[in-house]
Amino acid sequence: MKKFDILNQISNTGVVAVVRGNSAEQAIKISDACIEGGVTNIELTYTVPGARKIIESLVEKYQGNKNVVIGAGSVLDAETCKGAIEAGAQFIVAPSFNPEVAFCCNRYQVPYVPGTQTVKEVVTAMEYGSDVIKVFPGDILGPRFVKDVKGPLPYANLMPSGGVDLDNIADWVKAGVVAVSAGSSLTAGAKKGDYALVTETAKKFVAEFNRAKAELKK
Repeated sequence: MKKFDILNQISNTGVVAVVRGNSAEQAIKISDACIEGGVTNIELTYTVPGARKIIESLVEKYQGNKNVVIGAGSVLDAETCKGAIEAGAQFIVAPSFNPEVAFCCNRYQVPYVPGTQTVKEVVTAMEYGSDVIKVFPGDILGPRFVKDVKGPLPYANLMPSGGVDLDNIADWVKAGVVAVSAGSSLTAGAKKGDYALVTETAKKFVAEFNRAKAELKK
């Protein structure tokens, strides 16, 4: 899948699942549950033990499904980035910006979504080729940050992560985000082994994002 196809997939679906877990088995079950619920953009974080092998497994499992995009999260350096890409990661996410990771992603034409907290960081990420930029931590910065940044930078494609839930998706969409990223608020059911709940929550996230987008067109 080409870079622009991956970016379109993320923006069209609108929701990225941040997958963490205590084991490979749990992380894969969470990913499967999210995908079943329609959240087909999976960010498998490198905080999960054996993350690279999990990414390989997920990429192999869903290679025939063009709607599923498997990415790597919590990527802090170029070495991890290269390994994730070799494992099949189709996009790279990080809590902060790193120029060497940006170069690595550009070299292999893989979208790089770095975390930012200031206008300067947003602009820097854009200058290094990031087409989608993470607003992190979202629960601290809030939708107003996005709205204010979009004033002077209307072409910035922003995606909040941290604190995104069903109650505030509409606020983020109204502020102008291209997509939202959700972790614990989406996957909480997994803590109790209730993966059916994860699937149902995923359906609600997709429905709420689509509803909010439709409201903007009225």
